[in-house]
Amino acid sequence: MAEERKTVVYVTREIERALGMAPNGDYLIVASKTPYGETVKKLHPDSITLIDNGKNGLLGTADLLGHQITKDLIYGLRSEASGSPAILVFKNTLRVESAASANGWQLLNPKSFLAERVENKLSQVRWLGSIGTKYLPAHAAKVSKLITWKNNPFVVQWAHGHTGEGTILVRTRDDLNALQAKFPERMARLTSYIVGPSFTVNAVVSKDRILMGNISYQITGMPPFTDNEFSTVGNDWGLARKLLSGADMRSVQDMVREIGAKLQLEGWRGLFGVDVIRDDKSKRMFLIEVNARQPASATFESHLQEEARKGGARGVTTFEAHMRALLGLPIDQDIIEIQDGAQIVQRVTKGIQGIFDDAVAPLERSGYQVIAYQNAASNADLLRVQSAASIMEDHGSFNAKGKEITEVIKTSKINIQV
Repeated sequence: MAEERKTVVYVTREIERALGMAPNGDYLIVASKTPYGETVKKLHPDSITLIDNGKNGLLGTADLLGHQITKDLIYGLRSEASGSPAILVFKNTLRVESAASANGWQLLNPKSFLAERVENKLSQVRWLGSIGTKYLPAHAAKVSKLITWKNNPFVVQWAHGHTGEGTILVRTRDDLNALQAKFPERMARLTSYIVGPSFTVNAVVSKDRILMGNISYQITGMPPFTDNEFSTVGNDWGLARKLLSGADMRSVQDMVREIGAKLQLEGWRGLFGVDVIRDDKSKRMFLIEVNARQPASATFESHLQEEARKGGARGVTTFEAHMRALLGLPIDQDIIEIQDGAQIVQRVTKGIQGIFDDAVAPLERSGYQVIAYQNAASNADLLRVQSAASIMEDHGSFNAKGKEITEVIKTSKINIQV
């Protein structure tokens, strides 16, 4: 029996988030207009709509959903057989959900209240329950002013924050005093400080399966890519295969299966992400957090999987599994394994605050895929550099490719200081 075809429209501020599969007649993209978006549109002119907001900056997802161009497109796609197309976004929020609901559109993403419950660093502990007890490092929740110094460093996380922005390492009593003076009434999640490499894995929940993608080493806090020691700036799938033992991988698989099963029970469908860290002392794998949304690395992982499939690999890409799960379609193949590949993101820092053509051109000549963003906020994405091969030699150290990328960025004329 043939599968029922359903048109899906992915609406996103950054077009790169939607490129986990090629746009086509049944998969359309609406995004804010950027130079990179215009380049992609030339390849798929009939499947991509770019909305220009002029000098007012890029439109967010909710604003794109409310734009007349988006409404005209979606109403024009309505048919008697299948009704309006389904809407997909990178991350569902109450505002996005309300914008879709106001127009009577079906939003494929899981409900925003469930995403918030799982992503919020405080409610996440309650939601995890026994899973958290089993896999999280020692942790507690306290109002900032009631935290006491016990002569050991610890990590403070606020309820919200992404790419490490809401994470603070308290090393001394003075660090704690300063934090309490600034945010005395704010509720925080406190976690034991663990030293070691961190990893991330994308996984998919369908109606009857939990599918795990490929584990990547999480490139974190490395200059000049960020000023924040806890900010994730990239992924290296090749290094993860070198650093992780079979026992490590089985530990991650167990975590993913248990978290996925809990999400599945509560009606979650599609992608989620799990971040873990391996303690240098005990060699034990600990859960860092669960990301209840499409992780940013899923797009490039899927590209690497498509390249592997051209070489004979069998299975579905991570993004294909995401789409099929959201549409309620069966997934009868596993996610494609990849052996190598990496990406790194230059974020807005004190010394690097703009897009730089003198960095893009040499990186592209060296064979890297380069995506430029139009962001100005501190720690926002500026440049994404993607490589078919690993860029890391070891935990915290670049190989020749990584050093090449770093040197190009450091010598870019736009830099204020590095």
